[in-house]
Amino acid sequence: MKTHVMACTLPLPANYRVTDILSFHARDTLSVAEAVDADRVRKGIVWQGSPACLTLRFSSQCAEVELSIDHPSDSFEADALSTLALRMLGLNQPIAVFEESVSQHPQLGMLVKKQTGLRVPVSASAFEALTWAITGQQISVAAAISIRRKFIQLVGLQHSGGLYCYPDARHVAYLSSGDLRRAGFSQSKAQTLLAVSQRIVSGELELNDDLKEPPIEQIRQQLLKIRGIGPWTVDYALLRGYGWLDGSLHGDAAVRRGLQILMDHVEPVDENQTRQWLENFAPWRALAAAHLWKLASSASRRQWR
Repeated sequence: MKTHVMACTLPLPANYRVTDILSFHARDTLSVAEAVDADRVRKGIVWQGSPACLTLRFSSQCAEVELSIDHPSDSFEADALSTLALRMLGLNQPIAVFEESVSQHPQLGMLVKKQTGLRVPVSASAFEALTWAITGQQISVAAAISIRRKFIQLVGLQHSGGLYCYPDARHVAYLSSGDLRRAGFSQSKAQTLLAVSQRIVSGELELNDDLKEPPIEQIRQQLLKIRGIGPWTVDYALLRGYGWLDGSLHGDAAVRRGLQILMDHVEPVDENQTRQWLENFAPWRALAAAHLWKLASSASRRQWR
């Protein structure tokens, strides 16, 4: 089999939280599409239409990145792999600026100090982030992980190394709603996934995740026109797909739970209260929400979304 291997090395800041990256990719304990050990992530992805395995290996000072591609095309952009890895590892997120800006805040400042260096792990593609957001609408993380696994296996793209690859829009667009229902999706979610995939294939929807500065507002407006996609899904997909740090995730139950813990409220915090609180931290609302996620997950020992 013809394969091609690309590699690069990225320096890591002193306070880089490797465990956050490992935990994000270890959500599925059956390791169908991602395999995680003490210092390494291996993930099956689609690279320019071909099955590929992305490996991220961490030391105290750097991340070694390798991409093994089955049946590759003959053209590669020299900096494409480093751009992907920078985004996935959150190394392009201006964490120091955010931490300084909230350092004097009476509640969030103390939390951020305890969780210094926290970055948002980003998916390998905006399509993966969007479809994961659709999958996770109004169900538990455990249920969403199970459906995601069946979805990946349904498409059946597999790298020569053994890992299944998270599919791209081209492969999903030709499935039927019945196929997706058998993977565990509701009828409405199946229709939304197909609508998204078909619009990407036709060119009507452009996610532009190969750009260093994608047109976030344009993508946001395109997504909101699709039935089954609301503000929470869009803001979550933009966060996990691009590392966009200003979405308001006030509709997320884990974010509201984190705010309740932070404020030491006995009663649950509602969406409107959470929205108003997060507004104080624009243009970092999603990053502030990520700190609340982490607080809530630490309190309950549950996973990040």
